[in-house]
Amino acid sequence: MRIVVTGATGNVGTSLVRALAADERVQEIVAIARRRPAGSLGKVAGVQADIVDAPLEAIFAGADAVIHLAWLIQPSRDERVTHSVNVDGSRRVFEAAAAAGVGTLVHASSIGAYSPGPKDRGVDETWPTGGIESSFYSRHKVAAEGDLDRVQAAHPEMRVVRLRPGLIFKGEAGTEIRRLFAGPLLPAGLMHPRMLRLIPQLPRLVFQAVHTDDVAEAYRLVALDPEARGAYNVAAEPVLNPDVLAETFGARKLPLPVGAVRALTQLSWKLRLQPTPPGWLDMALAVPVMSTARVSALGWSARHSSVDALRELLYGMAARRGLDTPPLDPDVSRVQEISQGVGARNPG
Repeated sequence: MRIVVTGATGNVGTSLVRALAADERVQEIVAIARRRPAGSLGKVAGVQADIVDAPLEAIFAGADAVIHLAWLIQPSRDERVTHSVNVDGSRRVFEAAAAAGVGTLVHASSIGAYSPGPKDRGVDETWPTGGIESSFYSRHKVAAEGDLDRVQAAHPEMRVVRLRPGLIFKGEAGTEIRRLFAGPLLPAGLMHPRMLRLIPQLPRLVFQAVHTDDVAEAYRLVALDPEARGAYNVAAEPVLNPDVLAETFGARKLPLPVGAVRALTQLSWKLRLQPTPPGWLDMALAVPVMSTARVSALGWSARHSSVDALRELLYGMAARRGLDTPPLDPDVSRVQEISQGVGARNPG
């Protein structure tokens, strides 16, 4: 098989390329990245291309499957840029895959596409995907799924799969995730697990996480399984909440009012002290807990618990871990991050 991966140098892409390369059924992997592409080695051919304007149909020609991961979290202060990649670029990927006659299209959606839902039980993939209006990330995931629906309806011959993972963590993404969500003013050492002495206790602070390598395995599985179609929730156990976090890290729970936390998030974002707008908090508190029964029926299971994935991430952030790709580069200076406006540009 010949498989094309967009966003191949990011958190999920680097793990997915490794997983595909280890599968003997995959003869070639075309690894697309907007900046410096993945190196060409063995089965992997790195291609530098931006999904916003690259000739995607020509790149996809002859591919058996396209796995679309490319997505922007930053700049959070310029939605024209993020929308051009996340929504317009995704639409170009979907349409180019169909035009090139690609047999399988796999799209990286998210738990963020879901409408508000319950935290005390898991919902399946039929839960409404209206998103969380105050979150640009959620709005973009909803819009991309809508475009995917339209392309799928127009091309029923193409097998279409979408994954909706929870939060995705690995140690090698520690520096990138710190840059994207915490910014340059947070000392890395404060993210070490031993420093977590207080856990914020907010109503509905209940969320799901999964190790990046396990998500990559889910992508590999659905791309190569001809029976896989439709949407799949992907997350590891246990579901995370203040009780679980406090027990895991030996910390105390600190009850906090949601309004005050949101106001502080909004103020610190406006003052450019950190790059995460309050829509991310709104989304975390609103989206439902997901059932993963459907992906489990395909034979997928998480090899890492959600707690282990989070712990590995925190160690990775404290140790400034990364990889030799632009998104995961651990050597981007904090001075450079500050000069980019803390959320005004894509860091790295």
